[in-house]
Amino acid sequence: MSSAPPILEHACLEPVADRDAYGLSQLDAEALCEAACVRRDRVWGKSLTFSPKVFLPVTNLCRNRCDYCLFRRSPGDPGEWTMTPDEIRSWLHRARGQGCIEALFCLGDTPETGFGQYRALLRSWGHERTVDYLRWAAEEALAAGLLPHTNAGILARDDMIALRPVNASLGLMLENVSDRLCEKGMPHHRAPDKRPAKRIQMTREAGELRIPFTSGLLIGIGETVEERVDTLLTIRRLHRAYGHIGEVIIQNFRSHPDTPMGLAAEPTSDALAATIALARLLLDDDVSVQAPPNLNPASTATLVQAGINDFGGISPVSPDYINPQHPWPYLDRLREACEAEGFRLEPRLPVYPSHLEAPDFIDASLRPRIDQLQTELTTP
Repeated sequence: MSSAPPILEHACLEPVADRDAYGLSQLDAEALCEAACVRRDRVWGKSLTFSPKVFLPVTNLCRNRCDYCLFRRSPGDPGEWTMTPDEIRSWLHRARGQGCIEALFCLGDTPETGFGQYRALLRSWGHERTVDYLRWAAEEALAAGLLPHTNAGILARDDMIALRPVNASLGLMLENVSDRLCEKGMPHHRAPDKRPAKRIQMTREAGELRIPFTSGLLIGIGETVEERVDTLLTIRRLHRAYGHIGEVIIQNFRSHPDTPMGLAAEPTSDALAATIALARLLLDDDVSVQAPPNLNPASTATLVQAGINDFGGISPVSPDYINPQHPWPYLDRLREACEAEGFRLEPRLPVYPSHLEAPDFIDASLRPRIDQLQTELTTP
C-alpha cells in the first residue's frame, strides 16, 4: 500500500475520523478492498467463520410494508404462518440433531399491535405478548442444547430485559439512518418501525443493557453512498459508547417480482464490495463484518476479497425465510471457495469472544450452555 493515498494508508492501520470517512468512500473499490483485507488479516487472521443455525420464523405477520420485503404477511394472506409451540420444539430438536449451535428467532415487527387474531392466538397458548412467547421459545432452545439469538424487530427496553437472560445475543438491522428513505414513494414509507430514530434508540438501549448485539446496513434500496457512510458511522458511534455491537451485516438488496421493488436494479458486485470494504475500514477492529453468502452464491471470492471475516448464520435444516429464493450454500463448497482464497472456514457461537470474555455482557445462567458448546466446537 506504499503508493496509496495517505487516507487509505491510515485506514489500513485504524479507523479514520468521521470527517475523512466520506472522502474514503470516494476511492475506487479495488483500492478500498485491498486496504480492508490488510486490516481484516491483521486482526482476524486467516479464518472465516459462520454460525451453524436453525432459522425459526416465529411469525411472518408484520405491521410494516417495506417495498422490498417478501417475508411479511397479514392475517388471511397466502403463506401466513405463526409457528405453534409443537413446531418450535420439533425444529429445535431436529436442528440439534443436525449439529446446529444457534437458534435464530426471527419475526415481523410488533405483530400484536396490528392484528387481533394474532393476539388471540398467543393467549390460547398462554402468552399475552410476543415477547412472552419468545422467552418461552428461547428457554426451549436452551433446553434442547442451542443458544438463542433473537431478531424480533423493534423491542422496548423492558422486552430486552426480559429476553436478555435467555439469549446469547439480540439483533436489529439498522438498515439505513436516512429519513429520506421513509418519505412518500420511498421503500420505508409504509413501515413505521423502520424510522431511523426508533432503530437507533433500540440499538442504544441494548448497549445500555450490556446485550451483545448484531446490526447491519442494507444497500441497494435507493440510498446514496453518503447515506451508507452515515449509517456505518452511526453504528460506530453506538459501539464506541457501549461496546456491545459484535457484528455488522452488509446485506445487498435482491429483487423479487412479488414486491413493489420487483423491477428495481440490484446493487452491482463492485458496489457491494466497496461497501463491505468501507465497513471494515470504518468500524473498529473488534466488530465483525459479515455478508450473507446465499445472496451472493457466485461471488464468495468477491466477499472474501472485500474484507469480510464472517458469513453469518448458515442452516443445514431450514431455509432463509427472508430470502427463500436464495438457498444456503453447501458447506463443503463454501469451504472449498474459502480455501481457494487462502482461508479456513470454521464454525462459531452466536456471540463473539470479545463479549464472552467480558462477564457483564453474558447472563450467568447462559454460561454452562456456552461452555458446553464452545468445547464441542473446539474438540476434534
